[in-house]
Amino acid sequence: MVNVLFVCLGNICRSPMAEAVFRNEVKEAGLDHLIYTDSAGTGNWHIGKRPHEGTLEILDKNQVDHTKITARQVGEKDLTDFDYIIAMDASNLGNLNRLKGSNKSGEIFRLLDFVPEAITEDVPDPYFTGNFNEVYEMVEKGCANLLTYIRKNENI
Repeated sequence: MVNVLFVCLGNICRSPMAEAVFRNEVKEAGLDHLIYTDSAGTGNWHIGKRPHEGTLEILDKNQVDHTKITARQVGEKDLTDFDYIIAMDASNLGNLNRLKGSNKSGEIFRLLDFVPEAITEDVPDPYFTGNFNEVYEMVEKGCANLLTYIRKNENI
């Protein structure tokens, strides 16, 4: 089983959106028995809460299932349990690398590392910008390319 973890700040906007979109892509590819998807936040403000209403609305609009997604905080164990850890921005990446320390398990990337034509390296936080449509487009493209990368890297 390949384990993929998406990480943002509070785990109510970007990372649960990416979790739902990626899980949908994996299911459509018939790989849900081979790839496990989850999300977490670097902060603890929203633990146990459902995604932000803006995230839920854009997922519903695009018919992407988001049931059973609730916020949680990333922990050290995640950095050994997950093979691919996908940060949404430089701040998340920095926090993950500090948490990781010398641990060599799990590769940490930014989602837009998988979108070479992206005009930015960071997925902006719609909690602050309000632009859930823009974020959804970035997440959708990043997740599609991530799945291609994992399939090639893992020979699945």
